[in-house]
Amino acid sequence: MKNIFIILTSLLLLACKKESLETAQNSNQIIDTLKFEKLLDILSQKDDVVYVVNFWATWCKPCVAELPEFMEVNQEFVSNKNYKMILVSLDKAADLESKVKPFLKQNNITPDVYLLNDNKRMNEWIPAFDSNWDGAIPTTFIYKNGEKLKYIDKQINKTELKQTLLNYL
Repeated sequence: MKNIFIILTSLLLLACKKESLETAQNSNQIIDTLKFEKLLDILSQKDDVVYVVNFWATWCKPCVAELPEFMEVNQEFVSNKNYKMILVSLDKAADLESKVKPFLKQNNITPDVYLLNDNKRMNEWIPAFDSNWDGAIPTTFIYKNGEKLKYIDKQINKTELKQTLLNYL
């Protein structure tokens, strides 16, 4: 009986340690709402960083389907100081706590995530990103030093994303 208690206690401690480690790995992750202008400020930085900016939503099946491959690419490049992935959720701001954050945790989404809290101004900010963008998601942009380098208006896979990044890093 004593051995069973020791084994159960050990398993419990290991589970707690694993959760603490996962929390620590994501402790620098930003999850927040913002307005369009603030997102532009982030993307306008002259810091020689290649920004992968993916517009998505929890209710968008193609978006959700491509995220695991985006996470694989992110994991491969995250240690590169000239690379950063940002996910921009188009979910409702009211769903941040109840839907978006649980989705991020459940799917181990580690890049910074901003919920664009400007849906009423879509006709203003969508063409500001690209005049050809009709607002459909998933959509991915590549930025560097405030300049848009690439606009991808479809679901993409790991190979396409990685090759695109290698062109700009």
